[in-house]
Amino acid sequence: MLDVEFPKIGIRPTIDGRRRGVRESLEEQTMAMAQSVADLIHNTLKYPDGSPVETVIADTTIGGVHEAAMAKTKFDKAGICGTITVTPCWCYGSETMDMSKDLPHAIWGFNGTERPGAVYLAAVLAAHTQKGIPAFGIYGKDVQDADDTDIPEDVKAKLIRFAKGALAAGLMRNKSYLSIGNVAMGIAGSMVNADFFQEYLGMRNEYVDMSEIVRRWDEGIYDEAEFKKAKAWAKDNMKLGKDVYNDGKPIQFDDAAKEEQFDNCLKMFIIARDLMQGNKKLEEMGFKEESEGHFAIAGGFQGQRQWTDHFPNGDVMEAMLNSQFDWNGKRAPFIFATENDSMNGASMLFNYLLTNTPQIFADVRTYWSPEAVERVTGTKLTGLAANGFLHLSNSGAQTLDATGAEKIDGQPAMKPFWELTDKEVQDNLDQTDWVPANVEYFRGGGFSSHYLTKGGEKGMPVTMTRINWVKGVGPVLQLAEGYAVDLPQNVFDTINVRTDQGWPSTFFAPTLTGHGAFKSVYDVMNNWGANHGAISYGHIGADILTLASILRIPVNMHNVPEEDIFRPRAWSSIGTENLEAADFNACKNFGPLYK
Repeated sequence: MLDVEFPKIGIRPTIDGRRRGVRESLEEQTMAMAQSVADLIHNTLKYPDGSPVETVIADTTIGGVHEAAMAKTKFDKAGICGTITVTPCWCYGSETMDMSKDLPHAIWGFNGTERPGAVYLAAVLAAHTQKGIPAFGIYGKDVQDADDTDIPEDVKAKLIRFAKGALAAGLMRNKSYLSIGNVAMGIAGSMVNADFFQEYLGMRNEYVDMSEIVRRWDEGIYDEAEFKKAKAWAKDNMKLGKDVYNDGKPIQFDDAAKEEQFDNCLKMFIIARDLMQGNKKLEEMGFKEESEGHFAIAGGFQGQRQWTDHFPNGDVMEAMLNSQFDWNGKRAPFIFATENDSMNGASMLFNYLLTNTPQIFADVRTYWSPEAVERVTGTKLTGLAANGFLHLSNSGAQTLDATGAEKIDGQPAMKPFWELTDKEVQDNLDQTDWVPANVEYFRGGGFSSHYLTKGGEKGMPVTMTRINWVKGVGPVLQLAEGYAVDLPQNVFDTINVRTDQGWPSTFFAPTLTGHGAFKSVYDVMNNWGANHGAISYGHIGADILTLASILRIPVNMHNVPEEDIFRPRAWSSIGTENLEAADFNACKNFGPLYK
């Protein structure tokens, strides 16, 4: 994990500036609102290391421009990534508002009849829209008593949704995406778009040729003691699977060659981790420059074909980086894209920062209709898979946390690393084997993780996302909520041998709405914008929509209920009937957050 100070949420208690009675009567209530929001965030949200999210409250209530400026000065020093303004009353909108254009803003106007908090909310949101600084409006549906210090549930949901999005944006800002290599097999997503990362995410791009891995192999620029520890651990915990691809074929590697390949795969993990975040051990070894790393919150590895035609593939490196454990114990996952698909890497990053859980990187590989399944297996699908499913599978960056061994309320899940038990870690490892690579594809050998995601009786709730770049438009995001499902054994056995049977498999049944891209599972597949998807635990579509609007990335495909969509109030000024069109037009009108 990068050694950085995490960003904070700034809380701005605004107040009616009229002294000699009005302001004085509101001071206690207004500051109490600010403190209640701070407590909610601190007790609900966690940073990627598991510590509670911190907030900073302005030193005084804000009744005019001078106090607004003092609050901004304090926030700038504190590393604020977003602001929440709270008030129970009328305030002077343009004098008390936050004018920072490169931060997300939310405003909670108290729904009470004693003072017109709703009037201020409407006025200041109009000012934000007029000035081109979009802000989220929060207004409870039920009137509260003036002395009520509780936050209604509907208000809580919006406060937390906004805070998640603001934190995700803040955690990305000023970090880098590390591209190890370049374009894999002509995949456009691995043509890293620096303007996207800079203007939309506030990130920079770092580039390293894959030969840097060879240099560090040859010159010993890695911790040899850690490698020996890793090799001993791997011998006990990373069992080799059956060579399902190469038996009987003329191209073969003997056991000694495979052992050397596995050693190099472990070294690739250590080197890629050091490239991303640095390693103080390298400085002790005399490699000060290399010890610094590239301050990367996400990265990707080209691999195919220039690397994999000669060296072992990157699958061990990618899978272990994206998992939450290794020979050093439990830890936060790295976000690392196979084939250097940076657009899928960014999608994984969004998901991770909103959930603190590891991500599946997968090919959106095959749509299986109920009719096709019955034809080839003789079995009629039922339950969540009754309408068919998508087979998600890729040899590379698929976290081992996705086996289904981790549990929440007895059901398969993917949890933050600080909630993992030692048994769950071991169960993930035990349910995974490492299959020698298909040498016809990967001439340099290597190994791929191999497991089956178990959905359990209720199915594991997951959300699949993807950012695509559209010429003339820019980035466009799509998502599908649904479930990872179990298949009857005979169905799995039949369809698994018809594809890459040595790779991990997740069977995804998206939730259908009956219209648009979600009329059928086929329509989901047919409208998906690329060959890859980023799959996260949980139904997080509403949080993703909020984050996308913060970053001004329009969403062209989702199955989130309309009542859960939370975007800046300015979006309503651009359209209320066709929300997808309004989203596109708003993002185009206001432009990228950092441009």
